[in-house]
Amino acid sequence: MKRRTFAAAVLAGATALALTGCGLQPATSFVPAAEPGSIKRIDDLPEGAHITVTAKNFTEQLVLGKIAVLAAKAAGFDVTDETNVPGSVAVRQLMTSHQADMTYEYTGTAWLTYMGHKQGIPDKQEQYQAVREEDLQNGLTWLPPAPMNNTYAFAVRKEAVQDLGGITKLSQIADLPTDERTFCVESEFNSRSDGFKPMLAKYGLQIGGSGANSIPSGNVDILDTGTVYTATDRGKCNFGEVFTTDGRIKSLGLEVLEDDKGFFPAYNVAPVLSTATLEEYPQLEDVYDQISPELTDATLQELNRQVDVEGREPADVAFDWMVKEGFITKG
Repeated sequence: MKRRTFAAAVLAGATALALTGCGLQPATSFVPAAEPGSIKRIDDLPEGAHITVTAKNFTEQLVLGKIAVLAAKAAGFDVTDETNVPGSVAVRQLMTSHQADMTYEYTGTAWLTYMGHKQGIPDKQEQYQAVREEDLQNGLTWLPPAPMNNTYAFAVRKEAVQDLGGITKLSQIADLPTDERTFCVESEFNSRSDGFKPMLAKYGLQIGGSGANSIPSGNVDILDTGTVYTATDRGKCNFGEVFTTDGRIKSLGLEVLEDDKGFFPAYNVAPVLSTATLEEYPQLEDVYDQISPELTDATLQELNRQVDVEGREPADVAFDWMVKEGFITKG
């Protein structure tokens, strides 16, 4: 889903790059007028100081991109808004070619997809440090990550938790009767080398067989991306594959199980800036460091929900949240 499937169309990526090269901004570049709040205008910022912010074209990235744009504007920068770029690869190219100065990126995405490592690092701080050190060679600096970790997880419908023995952790699935070990997963996750079957093995379970650790193949429903959430909510299965910051978790009343054996890689989001831009405007570090601690899983679930469920514009959702948190004030 979203950031894991990176077959971005070459034409779409080229178009995004061409738009940037021509100095044009997408039609979606509007953000409400904002004034400084706890993010103050930088006193010694030179006239015409400029940065370009980019982001991918799915809900969470659109919200984060607008947060980044609003923060830079409040600090006094002229901002080119290059959010809503189709595909992770195109955004990465904008950053590594230094046609864009800032984005929010996921540690796991950088490590596994951009840098080509075979395995992610479950420890959040270790994953961040590894990515930060390697990307310095590409002229990019990763600021400290936010608490939010948009990784894979399994969720259960809230009303079934007690029926399943008050389950809160993945390791407790092995304690359930075999007929209660039912799963909804998307096809990609089912076939990944770091996906469903390796996860089950980590927790002492396997598809097939007749032992105490078995899961009959009929207990696993392979569904299209996006339908897992509703199928889990409706009781088609007890355990559905989800992404931890998806707004549907909250809107459908699902409970995320703790990955207590640390199987899934860390996908913490962090501000990433061109090193040259950060050296020219070191005050940007303080601007984005103010915001990162407030970007939790629960916060992004709610902001994503407002876009995906209520149909609000990402720019308005980002603006209202930043005003509520005191980072900016209404213009």
